[in-house]
Amino acid sequence: MRRPFAGLTGEGDWVALREIVPAATAPITLTADNADRQVIVATVLPLGWPAMVRADGVVFLGLQVTGGSGDPGRDLAAALTEALAADPGSVVTEVSRAESGSGRGDRLRELVADAPFPVTVHEGFDYWVEGVPDPDGAVAGSLERANASVVPTARLDGVEAAYWARIGSREHLRWVLTEDEDAALDALVRLHLAGTLGLGSGIGRYVGAFRADGLLVPVWDLAPGTEAAALEEPARAFRDRLDEALANDRPLDAEGRRARAGLIGRQVTLR
Repeated sequence: MRRPFAGLTGEGDWVALREIVPAATAPITLTADNADRQVIVATVLPLGWPAMVRADGVVFLGLQVTGGSGDPGRDLAAALTEALAADPGSVVTEVSRAESGSGRGDRLRELVADAPFPVTVHEGFDYWVEGVPDPDGAVAGSLERANASVVPTARLDGVEAAYWARIGSREHLRWVLTEDEDAALDALVRLHLAGTLGLGSGIGRYVGAFRADGLLVPVWDLAPGTEAAALEEPARAFRDRLDEALANDRPLDAEGRRARAGLIGRQVTLR
């Protein structure tokens, strides 16, 4: 599926939590049959589990799961369905490829209601441990290893699906755009030609983009020491410029097409 999270409220944040954010959670509301169940989406669960049910009955659904059928919408729906039917204190350790990749069964958007998707970014994975069975200490060990590798990350408040991160000694902004990829790329080209593709003098330099779950994710290198709070105003101003560029539906001229080819050459595909 080219855009497995299309149709879900907060598609950009779903993609960010699946692809680029190390530790975050967001509550979701299910459709009528399970509307009374409390479900929390998480980036990663202990030992890479697809889902787990805490002792209090709260279901956690993990997004960053290895393997799968190539249709994340069905894989996640299969894990969620299994967790909803499980007893408190249970875990879903594996979802059958035949079940999730058969072309049958619900996709995630058919189980999740149209409701806000409020993301909370965490410094670590301590949200794992409450009510999680751990008879042999494997969860505690997984938690310690995971917390040691967390990249400091923050979600910007003023725009959708934009995430600051400090990777090593450098800071970056990665922003998941939910517009059609071709339209988004054309808009970035127009900003490049106008000299406004950066985040402002001395703040952030555009370095390229990658594709994630069918969406374009531009990346900026930030000035050393730049914190997330310093990006709020520049990001809102960039969003205004981007919206203006998106509204321009004239075909790119020869210069624009050359610039577009250059921007495409600076992309990588995230799988």
